[in-house]
Amino acid sequence: MSKIIEGKKDARGLKIGIIVSRYNHFITEKLLDGAMDGLKSHGGDDENVTVVRVPGAFEIPLVADRLAGSGRYDGLVCLGAVIRGDTPHFDYVAGEAAKGLGQIAAQTGVPVAFGVLTCNTLEQAIDRAGAKGGNKGFDAAMTAVEMADLMRRLRE
Repeated sequence: MSKIIEGKKDARGLKIGIIVSRYNHFITEKLLDGAMDGLKSHGGDDENVTVVRVPGAFEIPLVADRLAGSGRYDGLVCLGAVIRGDTPHFDYVAGEAAKGLGQIAAQTGVPVAFGVLTCNTLEQAIDRAGAKGGNKGFDAAMTAVEMADLMRRLRE
């Protein structure tokens, strides 16, 4: 029989860093609420969570790199909302945030959950921040927890 290794959604004892963009704060605050709810409902402790606020989604990777490199966190949750406008600015910001966060996870070995909404409309963002599309902040927190647990199991 094959050996199967997978992470569990158990936040007990995990140190989690949350980086949240202030831009589109009416969306990102709902994502943060969802992330905190997810951590608490899965055994997480407020004392083990650090929230860092940044101006926008483009700034998230720089702070994620600093937190991941500190050795103090088991996982990171990155939250933002980039909504398409009339210019290509959306493409640059969304693409660089995604690319930067993926590189940080690969280079540091610290799980980095991508909870940056990339939506065409404000309505889509609202739906993904707690309306009919669920809360992607909650989902990102659960990804960070599961991956942090998986990384621990892989070290055993």
